[in-house]
Amino acid sequence: MSLGPEKEAAVLDLFIYGFFFAWQRFNLHLWMQRLTVFTDNLFLCCLFLHRTKDSMYHALTYATILEMQAMMTFDPEHILAAGNTMKEAQGVCQRFRKKSTFTNRNFTEEELHAEVCYAECLLQRAALTFLQDENMISFIKGGIKVRNSYQTYKELHMILQSSTYVSGDNHGHFQGGVKLGVGAFNLMISMLPTRTLRLLEFVGFSGNKEFGLQQLTEGSAGQTFRSFLCNMLLLCYHTFMSFILGTGEGDVEDAEKLLQPYLKHYPKGSIFLFFAGRIEVIKGNLDAAIERFEECCEAQQQWKQFHHMCYWELMWCFTYKRHWKMAYFYADLLSKENAWSKATYAYMKGAYLSMLTKEECQPFGECEVMLFRQVHGLKQKIAGKSLPTEKFAIRKARRYLSENPITLPAPPLEMMYIWNGYTVIGKHKDLTEGMLKTLDDAQVKLDSRTEFSIDDQCLVSLLRGLCLKHLGHQEEAEHYFTLVLCNETQIKFDHYLVPNALLEHGLLCLEQGRKEEGIKLLETAKQNYKNYSMESRTHFRIQAALHKAKGTGENGINTIPSSP
Repeated sequence: MSLGPEKEAAVLDLFIYGFFFAWQRFNLHLWMQRLTVFTDNLFLCCLFLHRTKDSMYHALTYATILEMQAMMTFDPEHILAAGNTMKEAQGVCQRFRKKSTFTNRNFTEEELHAEVCYAECLLQRAALTFLQDENMISFIKGGIKVRNSYQTYKELHMILQSSTYVSGDNHGHFQGGVKLGVGAFNLMISMLPTRTLRLLEFVGFSGNKEFGLQQLTEGSAGQTFRSFLCNMLLLCYHTFMSFILGTGEGDVEDAEKLLQPYLKHYPKGSIFLFFAGRIEVIKGNLDAAIERFEECCEAQQQWKQFHHMCYWELMWCFTYKRHWKMAYFYADLLSKENAWSKATYAYMKGAYLSMLTKEECQPFGECEVMLFRQVHGLKQKIAGKSLPTEKFAIRKARRYLSENPITLPAPPLEMMYIWNGYTVIGKHKDLTEGMLKTLDDAQVKLDSRTEFSIDDQCLVSLLRGLCLKHLGHQEEAEHYFTLVLCNETQIKFDHYLVPNALLEHGLLCLEQGRKEEGIKLLETAKQNYKNYSMESRTHFRIQAALHKAKGTGENGINTIPSSP
């Protein structure tokens, strides 16, 4: 595989001059020129990394790219290779670190950079440890790495604030590394559910969302090595985390501002095209999103796993449009090419076929019943645990194990809720009305004489309530949320519906200005229910909703720096 002599030379120059600044002045102008080649195809360029044995930045960057590959493939060989490479990178950083402790703070500039790189290595090795091994010892080792990384960033932040700190030629790159680490820890920790936060506080962790976003924004503003990483993390937060693990409060305008300069300079950069697609999804511009994801797939052919991320997004785009055949097409591609969760992909294929007539299903050569029956046998474990989405799919598919199964009511619409898809269709009246029509059809088909009747009715009620809320029919929406709560004691299987109905009811109250009532409903959902499907994801959303309701930057505990 070759880029050709000219591009190979440019890529080599990028890493020679771009990351090799411990003993020479950083040539920013040259680095920005070479960055064009690098970001046009990030994945192919990683093949030409060199000098990983004597440069901490070469070593860290190469290991980081291998870790990205491992995270996307879940391939044990990729995970092992990334772990070994990251361990070697940590060893390179160790050689440049100060030999004494932080009690003597007379660091050279090279030693400060070594500390930042070392902390990044620790954090990434911890992530791989969690991904790779199932035993408790591995989890303890991973936890120790995370804590050591966290403590290092705290100390480095204090050094930056110290009156005795003297900035060197490459101060901006060191400061950017600290802002990346401190910002990432604050942001990630602040999003965690309260019960997890209390445990983390006990062992010395803390987080503040606003301070984390501020640090990352400041880190992204300069032209340093880690500006790009700060930008990418902010884009991940605004386009993914705030929607999947929150209430959709990510700032789309900020995301667009962050992305535009990259799209302008690197119009064929696959990473940037992918985020551009995500932004269009969030805005509800599905046709534009589909076009972006297709462009992203065409932009590079080396890492098929990156295509799979686009396929996942395309599957949901066609789900929102109720184009079940196209959604099935992408679920089928994922089931054949990607190893993340074969059970989830099989479930989604069955879900889409369940929305078609028998005649419409014939060309696909599969039927919903057989696909749902395959789900349990395809389950897997990552880091010793089953994926929550996979466990949810297995539970829902159980009813198809009987000889004459009772069909699920509109299963794509239920899984859409799990992935917070109603915040997407809610942006456009026609999409929401279309989904409500599908729920009306599902309502008509409900059988009132089965053991699943109450559960199925409550599911349809919850989803109808969501659609009506987005259409502005708030009283009707509240009626359907309340209907779920009134049937709580009769629900036999889908116990997750009640805390989620409380969550949605609470969010509706907050939108109406009924703050105290909304907070009470959210607290009830948080405190009174446990051991239900997708519990962690629900608690993430409750935490985000309470954070929004109380209007505070704190999650109840101190921030990383005592006085930011």
